[in-house]
Amino acid sequence: MASMVGADQVPERDAIVQAVQGYIEGFQGRRDKLEAAFHGDAWIFAVDAQGELSREPVSHRFERWAASHRKVEGRVIQVTQAGEVASVLLGFDNAENLADSWVDVLALLKLDGAWKITHKSAVHGSRAAWARPQ
Repeated sequence: MASMVGADQVPERDAIVQAVQGYIEGFQGRRDKLEAAFHGDAWIFAVDAQGELSREPVSHRFERWAASHRKVEGRVIQVTQAGEVASVLLGFDNAENLADSWVDVLALLKLDGAWKITHKSAVHGSRAAWARPQ
């Protein structure tokens, strides 16, 4: 069995988290930040509080997200990197109403030297067990 050499190392953590930060800042009326954070073909799969699954290209949500002006706090729970692929487990906490928070798993690829979110899987905080905001 191969050992997991470097499994706890994330050499480009700052750059990965910076890409995710653009996603968070997009909720403050910054559609440009959303467009910069996500790959143009990125998808979202999300399960709401009632257990309903929605899925679509992330870009279909940019206008609504940017217009929401929610006070969101990004809580980076875990970052994993293996070369040019990474994932971030993110608490997407609604500072005005923690009960309306989400937990995301974001998949990223390093493309042309920049980290881009290529997929978002999310569950409502009520379905995120230990990862929900406290």
